[in-house]
Amino acid sequence: MPEAMVSRYIGRGDETSSMSSVLIVDDEAAIRESLQTLLELEGYDVDIASDGEEGLTKLADRPYDLVLLDFAMPDRNGIEVLREIRERDAELAVIMITAYGTVENAVNAMQAGATNFIQKPWDNEKLLADVRTAVGQRRAEQEVIQLKRALKQRYNFEHIVGKSEPMLRIFDLVAQVAPSRSTVLLQGESGTGKELIAKAIHMNSPRKDGPFVPVNTGSMPTDLLESTLFGHVKGAFTSAIASKKGLFEIADRGTLFLDEIGTMGLETQAKILRVLQDRKFMHLGGVNEIQVDVRIIAATNVDLRQQVKEGKFREDLFYRLNVITLDLPPLRQRKNDIPLLAQHFAQKFAEENGKPPLLISTDALRPLLDYDWPGNVRELENVIERAVVLANGPALTIDLLPDNLVGRGAKLALMEHRPDASLFEIMEDCERRIITDMLEKCGWNQTEAADQFRIPLSTLNQKIKRLNIEIKKKGRE
Repeated sequence: MPEAMVSRYIGRGDETSSMSSVLIVDDEAAIRESLQTLLELEGYDVDIASDGEEGLTKLADRPYDLVLLDFAMPDRNGIEVLREIRERDAELAVIMITAYGTVENAVNAMQAGATNFIQKPWDNEKLLADVRTAVGQRRAEQEVIQLKRALKQRYNFEHIVGKSEPMLRIFDLVAQVAPSRSTVLLQGESGTGKELIAKAIHMNSPRKDGPFVPVNTGSMPTDLLESTLFGHVKGAFTSAIASKKGLFEIADRGTLFLDEIGTMGLETQAKILRVLQDRKFMHLGGVNEIQVDVRIIAATNVDLRQQVKEGKFREDLFYRLNVITLDLPPLRQRKNDIPLLAQHFAQKFAEENGKPPLLISTDALRPLLDYDWPGNVRELENVIERAVVLANGPALTIDLLPDNLVGRGAKLALMEHRPDASLFEIMEDCERRIITDMLEKCGWNQTEAADQFRIPLSTLNQKIKRLNIEIKKKGRE
Protein backbone atom coordinates (compact mmCIF):
# COMPACT_ATOMS: atom_id res chain seq x y z
CA MET A 1 0.00 0.00 0.00
CA PRO A 2 1.28 3.51 -0.76
CA GLU A 3 2.94 5.31 2.09
CA ALA A 4 0.43 8.17 2.04
CA MET A 5 -2.48 5.75 2.30
CA VAL A 6 -0.89 3.86 5.19
CA SER A 7 -0.54 7.17 6.99
CA ARG A 8 -4.31 7.70 6.82
CA TYR A 9 -4.74 4.74 9.14
CA ILE A 10 -1.76 4.95 11.45
CA GLY A 11 -1.56 8.73 11.70
CA ARG A 12 0.12 11.34 9.53
CA GLY A 13 1.35 14.89 9.91
CA ASP A 14 -0.60 16.90 12.44
CA GLU A 15 -2.84 13.93 13.29
CA THR A 16 0.09 11.96 14.68
CA SER A 17 2.59 14.63 15.68
CA SER A 18 0.10 16.72 17.67
CA MET A 19 0.87 16.17 21.37
CA SER A 20 3.36 13.41 20.47
CA SER A 21 6.67 13.50 22.34
CA VAL A 22 10.03 12.26 21.04
CA LEU A 23 13.31 11.79 22.91
CA ILE A 24 16.52 11.91 20.82
CA VAL A 25 19.50 10.15 22.40
CA ASP A 26 22.75 10.72 20.44
CA ASP A 27 26.28 11.74 21.41
CA GLU A 28 26.77 13.92 18.30
CA ALA A 29 25.46 17.46 18.76
CA ALA A 30 24.98 18.00 15.02
CA ILE A 31 22.83 14.86 14.75
CA ARG A 32 20.71 15.86 17.76
CA GLU A 33 20.13 19.38 16.44
CA SER A 34 19.33 18.16 12.93
CA LEU A 35 16.78 15.63 14.16
CA GLN A 36 15.30 18.07 16.65
CA THR A 37 14.77 20.73 13.96
CA LEU A 38 13.28 18.22 11.51
CA LEU A 39 10.81 16.80 14.04
CA GLU A 40 9.82 20.13 15.61
CA LEU A 41 8.93 21.44 12.16
CA GLU A 42 6.53 18.49 11.93
CA GLY A 43 4.91 19.50 15.22
CA TYR A 44 6.52 17.00 17.59
CA ASP A 45 7.46 17.85 21.18
CA VAL A 46 11.19 17.01 21.18
CA ASP A 47 13.68 16.45 24.02
CA ILE A 48 17.36 15.62 23.56
CA ALA A 49 19.96 13.68 25.54
CA SER A 50 23.69 13.49 24.80
CA ASP A 51 24.27 9.98 26.14
CA GLY A 52 22.52 6.87 27.39
CA GLU A 53 22.49 7.81 31.08
CA GLU A 54 20.93 11.20 30.40
CA GLY A 55 18.39 9.53 28.13
CA LEU A 56 17.38 7.02 30.81
CA THR A 57 17.08 9.84 33.37
CA LYS A 58 14.74 11.79 31.09
CA LEU A 59 12.67 8.67 30.45
CA ALA A 60 12.23 8.32 34.21
CA ASP A 61 11.05 11.93 34.50
CA ARG A 62 8.26 11.93 31.89
CA PRO A 63 6.52 9.67 29.34
CA TYR A 64 7.44 9.72 25.65
CA ASP A 65 5.76 8.30 22.57
CA LEU A 66 9.05 7.51 20.80
CA VAL A 67 12.80 7.33 21.39
CA LEU A 68 15.34 7.85 18.60
CA LEU A 69 18.40 6.05 19.96
CA ASP A 70 21.95 6.09 18.61
CA PHE A 71 23.48 2.65 18.16
CA ALA A 72 27.08 3.57 19.12
CA MET A 73 27.70 5.94 22.07
CA PRO A 74 30.81 6.31 24.24
CA ASP A 75 29.33 5.67 27.69
CA ARG A 76 26.89 2.85 26.93
CA ASN A 77 26.02 1.48 23.52
CA GLY A 78 22.49 1.73 22.22
CA ILE A 79 21.71 -1.97 22.65
CA GLU A 80 22.44 -1.77 26.39
CA VAL A 81 20.28 1.33 26.74
CA LEU A 82 17.51 -0.30 24.67
CA ARG A 83 17.48 -3.37 26.93
CA GLU A 84 17.09 -1.13 29.98
CA ILE A 85 14.30 0.80 28.28
CA ARG A 86 12.53 -2.48 27.56
CA GLU A 87 12.77 -3.48 31.23
CA ARG A 88 10.98 -0.25 32.15
CA ASP A 89 8.47 -0.12 29.29
CA ALA A 90 7.93 -3.11 27.01
CA GLU A 91 5.75 -1.15 24.57
CA LEU A 92 7.60 2.18 24.12
CA ALA A 93 8.51 2.73 20.45
CA VAL A 94 12.30 2.85 19.95
CA ILE A 95 13.99 3.50 16.59
CA MET A 96 17.71 2.76 16.46
CA ILE A 97 19.93 5.06 14.38
CA THR A 98 23.43 4.11 13.26
CA ALA A 99 26.16 4.83 10.76
CA TYR A 100 26.91 1.10 10.69
CA GLY A 101 23.81 -0.27 8.99
CA THR A 102 24.73 -3.92 8.65
CA VAL A 103 22.18 -6.71 8.68
CA GLU A 104 23.83 -8.06 11.84
CA ASN A 105 23.33 -4.75 13.67
CA ALA A 106 19.74 -4.56 12.47
CA VAL A 107 19.04 -8.10 13.69
CA ASN A 108 20.66 -7.39 17.07
CA ALA A 109 18.60 -4.22 17.47
CA MET A 110 15.33 -5.94 16.56
CA GLN A 111 16.08 -8.86 18.87
CA ALA A 112 16.73 -6.40 21.70
CA GLY A 113 13.31 -4.87 21.11
CA ALA A 114 13.81 -2.03 18.61
CA THR A 115 10.74 -0.95 16.69
CA ASN A 116 12.76 -0.01 13.61
CA PHE A 117 16.33 0.62 12.42
CA ILE A 118 17.53 3.68 10.42
CA GLN A 119 20.93 4.21 8.82
CA LYS A 120 22.92 7.46 8.79
CA PRO A 121 22.80 9.52 6.66
CA TRP A 122 19.04 9.19 6.55
CA ASP A 123 16.44 10.26 4.03
CA ASN A 124 14.25 12.89 5.73
CA GLU A 125 11.05 11.73 4.06
CA LYS A 126 11.61 8.10 5.00
CA LEU A 127 12.67 8.97 8.55
CA LEU A 128 9.54 11.06 9.09
CA ALA A 129 7.40 8.24 7.69
CA ASP A 130 9.05 5.76 10.08
CA VAL A 131 8.54 8.15 13.01
CA ARG A 132 4.86 8.62 12.10
CA THR A 133 4.42 4.86 11.85
CA ALA A 134 6.09 4.18 15.21
CA VAL A 135 4.14 6.92 17.00
CA GLY A 136 0.91 5.83 15.31
CA GLN A 137 1.47 2.25 16.38
CA ARG A 138 2.17 3.31 19.95
CA ARG A 139 -1.10 5.22 19.92
CA ALA A 140 -2.90 2.24 18.40
CA GLU A 141 -1.73 0.01 21.25
CA GLN A 142 -2.85 2.58 23.81
CA GLU A 143 -6.18 3.00 22.03
CA VAL A 144 -6.78 -0.76 22.13
CA ILE A 145 -6.37 -0.68 25.90
CA GLN A 146 -8.46 2.48 26.31
CA LEU A 147 -11.20 1.31 23.96
CA LYS A 148 -11.50 -2.06 25.67
CA ARG A 149 -11.65 -0.38 29.05
CA ALA A 150 -14.19 2.24 27.91
CA LEU A 151 -16.37 -0.23 26.03
CA LYS A 152 -16.30 -2.67 28.92
CA GLN A 153 -17.38 0.09 31.32
CA ARG A 154 -20.08 1.44 29.03
CA TYR A 155 -21.33 -1.58 27.12
CA ASN A 156 -19.54 -4.72 28.36
CA PHE A 157 -18.04 -5.09 24.85
CA GLU A 158 -15.06 -7.01 26.17
CA HIS A 159 -13.86 -8.52 22.90
CA ILE A 160 -15.03 -5.98 20.31
CA VAL A 161 -12.43 -3.54 19.00
CA GLY A 162 -13.24 -0.66 16.67
CA LYS A 163 -13.26 3.11 16.40
CA SER A 164 -14.46 3.51 12.81
CA GLU A 165 -17.72 5.32 12.11
CA PRO A 166 -19.56 2.12 11.04
CA MET A 167 -18.59 0.37 14.29
CA LEU A 168 -19.42 3.36 16.47
CA ARG A 169 -22.90 3.34 14.92
CA ILE A 170 -23.21 -0.38 15.72
CA PHE A 171 -22.15 0.25 19.33
CA ASP A 172 -24.81 2.96 19.69
CA LEU A 173 -27.50 0.73 18.14
CA VAL A 174 -26.60 -2.12 20.47
CA ALA A 175 -26.92 0.22 23.44
CA GLN A 176 -30.37 1.25 22.23
CA VAL A 177 -31.81 -2.18 21.41
CA ALA A 178 -30.26 -4.22 24.24
CA PRO A 179 -32.70 -3.18 27.01
CA SER A 180 -35.75 -4.19 24.96
CA ARG A 181 -37.38 -7.63 24.63
CA SER A 182 -37.50 -7.36 20.82
CA THR A 183 -36.10 -9.97 18.46
CA VAL A 184 -32.92 -8.79 16.69
CA LEU A 185 -31.68 -9.83 13.24
CA LEU A 186 -27.94 -9.43 12.58
CA GLN A 187 -26.96 -9.30 8.91
CA GLY A 188 -23.41 -9.43 7.64
CA GLU A 189 -20.81 -11.44 5.81
CA SER A 190 -19.15 -14.43 7.46
CA GLY A 191 -16.49 -13.41 9.94
CA THR A 192 -17.86 -9.94 10.75
CA GLY A 193 -18.40 -10.76 14.43
CA LYS A 194 -22.14 -11.38 14.59
CA GLU A 195 -21.86 -13.64 17.65
CA LEU A 196 -19.78 -11.02 19.50
CA ILE A 197 -22.46 -8.41 18.83
CA ALA A 198 -25.16 -10.86 19.95
CA LYS A 199 -23.26 -11.39 23.22
CA ALA A 200 -22.92 -7.64 23.66
CA ILE A 201 -26.69 -7.23 23.25
CA HIS A 202 -27.28 -9.97 25.82
CA MET A 203 -24.77 -8.56 28.30
CA ASN A 204 -26.39 -5.11 28.13
CA SER A 205 -29.91 -6.42 28.55
CA PRO A 206 -31.96 -7.20 31.67
CA ARG A 207 -31.25 -10.87 30.82
CA LYS A 208 -27.49 -10.56 31.37
CA ASP A 209 -27.62 -12.84 34.43
CA GLY A 210 -29.41 -15.49 32.39
CA PRO A 211 -27.79 -17.88 29.89
CA PHE A 212 -26.52 -16.88 26.44
CA VAL A 213 -26.92 -19.96 24.24
CA PRO A 214 -25.49 -19.95 20.69
CA VAL A 215 -26.34 -22.55 18.04
CA ASN A 216 -25.16 -22.76 14.43
CA THR A 217 -28.35 -23.81 12.68
CA GLY A 218 -26.58 -24.30 9.37
CA SER A 219 -24.22 -26.99 10.59
CA MET A 220 -26.84 -29.62 11.54
CA PRO A 221 -29.26 -31.83 9.61
CA THR A 222 -32.93 -31.03 10.26
CA ASP A 223 -33.67 -33.92 12.69
CA LEU A 224 -30.64 -33.20 14.83
CA LEU A 225 -31.31 -29.46 14.81
CA GLU A 226 -34.91 -29.88 15.99
CA SER A 227 -33.85 -32.29 18.71
CA THR A 228 -31.14 -29.81 19.77
CA LEU A 229 -33.53 -26.85 19.85
CA PHE A 230 -36.66 -28.43 21.29
CA GLY A 231 -35.37 -31.51 23.12
CA HIS A 232 -37.00 -34.92 23.00
CA VAL A 233 -38.65 -37.55 25.18
CA LYS A 234 -37.28 -41.02 25.68
CA GLY A 235 -38.10 -43.24 22.69
CA ALA A 236 -38.95 -40.32 20.35
CA PHE A 237 -36.57 -41.87 17.83
CA THR A 238 -34.22 -44.83 17.69
CA SER A 239 -31.26 -43.28 19.49
CA ALA A 240 -33.37 -41.39 22.08
CA ILE A 241 -32.49 -43.63 25.00
CA ALA A 242 -33.29 -40.87 27.51
CA SER A 243 -35.25 -37.64 27.61
CA LYS A 244 -33.23 -34.50 26.88
CA LYS A 245 -33.85 -30.78 27.29
CA GLY A 246 -33.57 -28.55 24.24
CA LEU A 247 -31.74 -25.26 23.91
CA PHE A 248 -34.97 -23.28 24.22
CA GLU A 249 -35.37 -24.66 27.76
CA ILE A 250 -31.69 -24.15 28.57
CA ALA A 251 -31.93 -20.51 27.37
CA ASP A 252 -35.03 -19.78 29.50
CA ARG A 253 -34.83 -16.22 30.94
CA GLY A 254 -31.82 -15.64 28.71
CA THR A 255 -30.95 -15.29 25.03
CA LEU A 256 -30.86 -17.87 22.24
CA PHE A 257 -28.59 -16.95 19.34
CA LEU A 258 -29.61 -18.66 16.08
CA ASP A 259 -26.67 -18.29 13.68
CA GLU A 260 -26.99 -18.91 9.94
CA ILE A 261 -30.76 -18.99 10.21
CA GLY A 262 -31.08 -18.57 6.44
CA THR A 263 -30.04 -22.20 5.95
CA MET A 264 -32.78 -23.61 8.20
CA GLY A 265 -35.37 -25.92 6.59
CA LEU A 266 -38.96 -24.72 6.10
CA GLU A 267 -40.41 -27.26 8.57
CA THR A 268 -38.08 -26.13 11.33
CA GLN A 269 -38.82 -22.51 10.43
CA ALA A 270 -42.51 -23.15 11.13
CA LYS A 271 -41.70 -24.46 14.61
CA ILE A 272 -39.43 -21.48 15.35
CA LEU A 273 -42.23 -19.17 14.26
CA ARG A 274 -44.62 -20.79 16.75
CA VAL A 275 -42.18 -20.29 19.62
CA LEU A 276 -41.77 -16.64 18.65
CA GLN A 277 -45.53 -16.16 18.54
CA ASP A 278 -46.69 -18.20 21.54
CA ARG A 279 -43.52 -18.69 23.62
CA LYS A 280 -44.50 -22.37 23.72
CA PHE A 281 -43.22 -25.60 22.17
CA MET A 282 -43.25 -29.38 22.69
CA HIS A 283 -40.43 -31.89 22.96
CA LEU A 284 -40.02 -34.18 19.96
CA GLY A 285 -42.33 -37.08 20.69
CA GLY A 286 -43.89 -35.19 23.59
CA VAL A 287 -47.50 -34.11 24.20
CA ASN A 288 -47.10 -31.40 26.85
CA GLU A 289 -46.53 -27.76 25.97
CA ILE A 290 -43.55 -26.05 27.60
CA GLN A 291 -43.62 -22.30 28.27
CA VAL A 292 -40.34 -20.39 27.95
CA ASP A 293 -39.16 -16.79 28.25
CA VAL A 294 -36.39 -16.52 25.66
CA ARG A 295 -35.13 -13.62 23.61
CA ILE A 296 -34.16 -14.58 20.06
CA ILE A 297 -31.21 -13.02 18.26
CA ALA A 298 -30.82 -14.41 14.75
CA ALA A 299 -27.96 -13.94 12.30
CA THR A 300 -27.54 -14.50 8.60
CA ASN A 301 -24.93 -13.98 5.91
CA VAL A 302 -27.48 -14.35 3.09
CA ASP A 303 -30.19 -11.99 1.81
CA LEU A 304 -33.33 -13.24 3.58
CA ARG A 305 -35.61 -11.09 1.41
CA GLN A 306 -34.25 -12.86 -1.65
CA GLN A 307 -34.65 -16.19 0.15
CA VAL A 308 -38.31 -15.31 0.73
CA LYS A 309 -38.78 -14.50 -2.97
CA GLU A 310 -37.25 -17.85 -3.91
CA GLY A 311 -39.50 -19.72 -1.49
CA LYS A 312 -36.58 -20.83 0.69
CA PHE A 313 -37.55 -18.80 3.75
CA ARG A 314 -40.98 -18.21 5.29
CA GLU A 315 -42.21 -14.66 4.84
CA ASP A 316 -44.06 -14.65 8.18
CA LEU A 317 -40.92 -15.78 10.02
CA PHE A 318 -38.85 -13.15 8.22
CA TYR A 319 -41.12 -10.37 9.48
CA ARG A 320 -41.06 -11.83 12.99
CA LEU A 321 -37.26 -11.77 12.97
CA ASN A 322 -36.92 -8.45 11.19
CA VAL A 323 -38.18 -6.34 14.10
CA ILE A 324 -34.78 -4.72 14.67
CA THR A 325 -32.04 -5.26 12.08
CA LEU A 326 -28.35 -4.48 12.50
CA ASP A 327 -26.14 -4.57 9.40
CA LEU A 328 -22.55 -5.38 10.36
CA PRO A 329 -19.97 -3.79 8.05
CA PRO A 330 -17.35 -5.97 6.35
CA LEU A 331 -13.74 -5.29 7.33
CA ARG A 332 -12.96 -3.71 3.94
CA GLN A 333 -15.39 -0.91 4.88
CA ARG A 334 -13.72 -0.22 8.23
CA LYS A 335 -10.03 -0.42 7.37
CA ASN A 336 -8.97 2.14 9.95
CA ASP A 337 -9.88 -0.50 12.55
CA ILE A 338 -7.26 -2.90 11.13
CA PRO A 339 -4.24 -1.55 13.11
CA LEU A 340 -6.28 -1.73 16.33
CA LEU A 341 -7.59 -5.22 15.56
CA ALA A 342 -4.18 -6.50 14.48
CA GLN A 343 -2.54 -5.19 17.65
CA HIS A 344 -5.38 -6.59 19.77
CA PHE A 345 -4.96 -10.05 18.24
CA ALA A 346 -1.14 -9.85 18.47
CA GLN A 347 -1.44 -9.12 22.20
CA LYS A 348 -4.04 -11.84 22.69
CA PHE A 349 -2.08 -14.60 20.95
CA ALA A 350 1.26 -13.51 22.40
CA GLU A 351 -0.23 -13.98 25.88
CA GLU A 352 -1.77 -17.32 24.91
CA ASN A 353 1.57 -18.57 23.53
CA GLY A 354 3.68 -17.28 26.42
CA LYS A 355 5.46 -14.66 24.31
CA PRO A 356 6.34 -11.04 25.19
CA PRO A 357 4.28 -8.21 23.64
CA LEU A 358 4.69 -8.07 19.86
CA LEU A 359 4.54 -5.06 17.56
CA ILE A 360 3.21 -4.99 13.98
CA SER A 361 6.08 -3.82 11.76
CA THR A 362 5.53 -1.16 9.08
CA ASP A 363 6.20 -3.60 6.25
CA ALA A 364 3.57 -6.00 7.64
CA LEU A 365 0.95 -3.31 8.30
CA ARG A 366 0.87 -2.12 4.69
CA PRO A 367 -0.40 -5.38 3.13
CA LEU A 368 -2.84 -5.80 6.03
CA LEU A 369 -4.37 -2.45 5.11
CA ASP A 370 -4.25 -3.10 1.38
CA TYR A 371 -5.97 -6.51 1.49
CA ASP A 372 -9.78 -6.70 1.08
CA TRP A 373 -10.31 -9.44 3.71
CA PRO A 374 -13.05 -11.62 2.18
CA GLY A 375 -13.06 -13.59 5.45
CA ASN A 376 -13.35 -10.35 7.45
CA VAL A 377 -12.26 -10.10 11.11
CA ARG A 378 -12.08 -13.87 11.50
CA GLU A 379 -9.57 -14.09 8.64
CA LEU A 380 -7.47 -11.26 10.12
CA GLU A 381 -7.50 -13.02 13.48
CA ASN A 382 -6.26 -16.26 11.88
CA VAL A 383 -3.50 -14.42 9.99
CA ILE A 384 -2.24 -12.70 13.15
CA GLU A 385 -2.41 -15.92 15.17
CA ARG A 386 -0.27 -17.67 12.55
CA ALA A 387 2.23 -14.80 12.52
CA VAL A 388 2.50 -14.76 16.33
CA VAL A 389 3.12 -18.52 16.46
CA LEU A 390 5.87 -18.25 13.80
CA ALA A 391 7.46 -15.05 15.16
CA ASN A 392 10.95 -15.30 16.66
CA GLY A 393 11.60 -11.59 17.24
CA PRO A 394 9.83 -8.66 18.91
CA ALA A 395 7.77 -7.73 15.83
CA LEU A 396 5.41 -9.34 13.33
CA THR A 397 7.09 -8.80 9.96
CA ILE A 398 5.98 -9.21 6.35
CA ASP A 399 7.66 -12.61 5.93
CA LEU A 400 5.24 -14.01 8.54
CA LEU A 401 2.19 -13.16 6.42
CA PRO A 402 0.65 -15.65 3.96
CA ASP A 403 1.47 -15.32 0.27
CA ASN A 404 -2.05 -14.30 -0.74
CA LEU A 405 -1.67 -11.06 1.26
CA VAL A 406 1.74 -9.90 0.09
CA GLY A 407 2.61 -11.93 -2.99
CA ARG A 408 5.50 -14.32 -3.25
CA GLY A 409 7.74 -11.72 -4.87
CA ALA A 410 7.48 -9.28 -1.98
CA LYS A 411 8.59 -11.96 0.48
CA LEU A 412 11.50 -13.03 -1.69
CA ALA A 413 12.61 -9.43 -1.96
CA LEU A 414 13.06 -9.38 1.81
CA MET A 415 14.29 -12.92 2.32
CA GLU A 416 16.76 -13.34 -0.53
CA HIS A 417 18.85 -10.19 -0.10
CA ARG A 418 22.65 -10.16 -0.38
CA PRO A 419 24.32 -11.34 2.84
CA ASP A 420 26.47 -8.19 2.94
CA ALA A 421 23.62 -5.74 2.23
CA SER A 422 22.75 -3.08 4.78
CA LEU A 423 19.21 -2.68 6.04
CA PHE A 424 19.01 0.62 4.15
CA GLU A 425 19.93 -1.16 0.90
CA ILE A 426 17.36 -3.90 1.56
CA MET A 427 14.61 -1.34 2.19
CA GLU A 428 15.61 0.63 -0.93
CA ASP A 429 15.35 -2.56 -2.98
CA CYS A 430 11.87 -3.25 -1.61
CA GLU A 431 10.75 0.31 -2.35
CA ARG A 432 12.19 0.05 -5.88
CA ARG A 433 10.24 -3.17 -6.50
CA ILE A 434 6.98 -1.71 -5.20
CA ILE A 435 7.26 1.42 -7.36
CA THR A 436 8.34 -0.57 -10.42
CA ASP A 437 5.41 -2.96 -10.00
CA MET A 438 2.96 -0.05 -9.80
CA LEU A 439 4.50 1.66 -12.85
CA GLU A 440 4.19 -1.55 -14.82
CA LYS A 441 0.57 -1.90 -13.70
CA CYS A 442 -0.11 1.68 -14.87
CA GLY A 443 1.66 1.22 -18.22
CA TRP A 444 4.57 3.34 -17.00
CA ASN A 445 2.33 6.37 -16.68
CA GLN A 446 3.86 8.25 -13.74
CA THR A 447 0.82 10.49 -13.22
CA GLU A 448 -1.49 7.49 -12.89
CA ALA A 449 0.99 5.72 -10.60
CA ALA A 450 1.25 8.80 -8.37
CA ASP A 451 -2.58 8.88 -8.17
CA GLN A 452 -2.61 5.20 -7.18
CA PHE A 453 0.01 5.84 -4.49
CA ARG A 454 -1.88 9.00 -3.42
CA ILE A 455 1.30 11.07 -3.42
CA PRO A 456 2.27 14.15 -5.46
CA LEU A 457 3.76 13.43 -8.89
CA SER A 458 6.87 15.40 -7.86
CA THR A 459 7.41 13.06 -4.89
CA LEU A 460 7.12 9.98 -7.11
CA ASN A 461 9.55 11.47 -9.64
CA GLN A 462 12.03 12.16 -6.83
CA LYS A 463 11.81 8.55 -5.72
CA ILE A 464 12.22 7.28 -9.30
CA LYS A 465 15.36 9.40 -9.67
CA ARG A 466 16.79 8.42 -6.26
CA LEU A 467 16.16 4.72 -6.86
CA ASN A 468 17.51 4.81 -10.45
CA ILE A 469 14.31 3.35 -11.90
CA GLU A 470 14.40 3.27 -15.68
CA ILE A 471 11.17 4.38 -17.31
CA LYS A 472 10.65 1.85 -20.08
CA LYS A 473 7.71 3.32 -21.96
CA LYS A 474 4.96 5.88 -21.80
CA GLY A 475 1.27 5.16 -21.80
CA ARG A 476 -0.51 1.87 -22.23
CA GLU A 477 -0.08 -0.33 -25.26
